[in-house]
Amino acid sequence: MTSKTDVRYKRILVKLSGEALMGSTDYGIDPKVLKRIALEIQELLGLGVQVAVVIGGGNIFRGEGLARSGMDRVTGDHMGMLATVMNCLAMQDALESIGTYARVMSAIRINEVCEDYIRRRAIRHLEKGRVVLFAAGTGNPFFTTDTAASLRAIEIGAELLVKATKVNGIYSADPMKDPNAVRYPRLTFDRVLDERLAVMDATAIVMCRDNQLPLQVFNLGNAGDLLRIARGEDIGTVVYNQ
Repeated sequence: MTSKTDVRYKRILVKLSGEALMGSTDYGIDPKVLKRIALEIQELLGLGVQVAVVIGGGNIFRGEGLARSGMDRVTGDHMGMLATVMNCLAMQDALESIGTYARVMSAIRINEVCEDYIRRRAIRHLEKGRVVLFAAGTGNPFFTTDTAASLRAIEIGAELLVKATKVNGIYSADPMKDPNAVRYPRLTFDRVLDERLAVMDATAIVMCRDNQLPLQVFNLGNAGDLLRIARGEDIGTVVYNQ
């Protein structure tokens, strides 16, 4: 059993890719995956951890990909932002279905379905024990949801940015393609940038580095790892300043 005194972090931001919500499906959202993530977040709240979440939109629409096919990049990115709103609404519903209060805050104005992002209001929601789901990225084209996650984590004073992936950390190469890929248990932000390790885009990494925000990368498929991270265990890969 874990008690509140065992938890290292008071406030964290979890970055989920849109693809993480697909589960074993080829498109959209797997309700079973959604509920499992919601239950893990609920467990963190029960231990007194304040949780914010940023979700990508790649399971529904990826603006950058269609831009390469000829679509206007700004239009594509705006469509991608709307996809993140859909994912956040789905996660909000999953959380509320198990009795956890959640708020979706969008970087673009969609007042009929969610709140506008206001930093002080977001912090107040967290202090009241609500999960805050940041939607629509930064609200600007050409910026990824990774950058949005770094930005929001810094703005709300999160102590840790957690990125969920399909593998248990950062590797020297894609472990799905290269069986000889080596996992790094700990890295510096400068090394991630110098070696161009594929974990987050460079803008997001620089923001974390310059604002002394540690990053931890873990496998979303390993049940219980999110709780272990909150306890301070060495799960996946930890990225930090020198």
